[in-house]
Amino acid sequence: MADCDLRGCGILVTRAAHQSEPLVRMIEACEGRALRLPAIEILPCRNPAQAQQLFASKWDWIIFVSPNAVRFGLKLLAEHAATDAGIGAVGASTARQLQQAGISVDLIPDRGYDSEGLLSLAELKQVDGQKILIVRGEGGRALLGDTLQARGAKVRYAEVYRRVRPDPDPDAEALLAGWHENVQLVTTTSREILQNLVEIVGEAGWPKLSQTPLVVISERMEQEAQRLGFTTIIRASGADDRSLMQAICHWVG
Repeated sequence: MADCDLRGCGILVTRAAHQSEPLVRMIEACEGRALRLPAIEILPCRNPAQAQQLFASKWDWIIFVSPNAVRFGLKLLAEHAATDAGIGAVGASTARQLQQAGISVDLIPDRGYDSEGLLSLAELKQVDGQKILIVRGEGGRALLGDTLQARGAKVRYAEVYRRVRPDPDPDAEALLAGWHENVQLVTTTSREILQNLVEIVGEAGWPKLSQTPLVVISERMEQEAQRLGFTTIIRASGADDRSLMQAICHWVG
């Protein structure tokens, strides 16, 4: 884990509430102040029967795109599907969660823990005629499936969760009132979280948010933050908590 002195630093944690505590503990272990403001909520999919039916079919590969895909997908996964198919994970955190559930991971990017990294692996270069199930949230990114289809694979999506913007947080107004004194850095781990956060603070809070250093986790997020008008953008090497902490400590240093 990254080790640095965060005394005097208030760091906004915007992950979903059920995913925020590990990063909060890391920040506090470095004597920083972790300020929780969930900018996204993860809920089960509306139609679990559809995903269950897909899981019960035979696949060459089942690819989980995120820890949330594992969390909600394993509740629906037919036991024989996981043993018959090869298992892929987009990112180290996703792979770790599968392994903790007793599922061996056959594919994980060795660089760039994202769809591009997974698509660069030799096992997914020649997939003509193979059946691939992508486990994701509703309306997820299309790059992985579109590329595999272009390579000849037969791709289906098991959409096992959905993302919503949380109801207004009663603490948000107080946070905005003392923003300059309390918030020195903001962390975000998806474009949707970033967009939700902008909406949560509103027009009144935008000048404060936009002038606060922002941690993002990908080139796409960096470009989105630039488009929105953030002045200081720090890109972490990945979405996992260790990568976020390394980026935070590098900024402090």
